[in-house]
Amino acid sequence: MTRLLVALSVAAATLVLSPRPAEELSKADAFGLELAACAQAGDKGKPDKCALFGKIKYVEHFPDVKVQVVEHFPDIKVKVVEHFPDDPGEWKMVEHFPDYEVQIVEHFPDYKVKFVEHFPSCD
Repeated sequence: MTRLLVALSVAAATLVLSPRPAEELSKADAFGLELAACAQAGDKGKPDKCALFGKIKYVEHFPDVKVQVVEHFPDIKVKVVEHFPDDPGEWKMVEHFPDYEVQIVEHFPDYKVKFVEHFPSCD
């Protein structure tokens, strides 16, 4: 499995560094790039921004995701709910058995979030 991921990463790097314009990439090459990007995201253990919902625990160290709370131009609009955080943008705060551990940071976040009362979403 590791060798496959390394091979895909090398292939993707070769495709990215090739001098061909983007419109000349074949569907197979484009698929290879997408697959390599997914593999790299999976290796980092960071969920996609639209998959960041469910039971959330705030931590100070070793988070799954670092977020910055903003008022403008968020990646995710979050609504804190008491029950059934089943849709993108819905977070239920817990102390035990979280789906994701989140650290609030001021600089270099993985995602920017805005807390809302209505219409949570993944932009």
